[in-house]
Amino acid sequence: MSTEIPGTLAEIRAQRNALNMEEDAISYVRRLAQGRLDLVQDEERRRASGADAPVGSLADRLADVFGQQHGGGSARPPRETNVAGDHPLVKELDELCEHYQFESLENIDDRALSDLAGALGMFEKSCSQQRHNLFERIDALTAALVARVRESGAGAVVKDS
Repeated sequence: MSTEIPGTLAEIRAQRNALNMEEDAISYVRRLAQGRLDLVQDEERRRASGADAPVGSLADRLADVFGQQHGGGSARPPRETNVAGDHPLVKELDELCEHYQFESLENIDDRALSDLAGALGMFEKSCSQQRHNLFERIDALTAALVARVRESGAGAVVKDS
């Protein structure tokens, strides 16, 4: 991948920071989707086992469902992320969940529950692909910054800040 990216060091850093913020937002929404998918899959397991419907609200079940081990998670330490409720991906996820009646997991039929799981899985995969694409762009900007500093010396960092 070429490191010939136009702009000053400050401009390239600004581009990279903007992409990092967008990646943080996508990552956050992806985690929301994963959490909702965990709840749907828990409901599917409950139904498959023949267990009685849970007592209490969906909110009451959160600690039980999210307390289960699902893997190692990200090696990257979390950064503070402020994602507006009107972010396009937040709105898309909310609309998806409303369409499939996520708020009424216990009351929708098995087919609708399966459709909801599929839709959430596809949404999560789409977010993952968007993150992958952003990481490639962020890596290219980082490589361009490193190349510029190597070519110009450390003084370029101070001069162009």
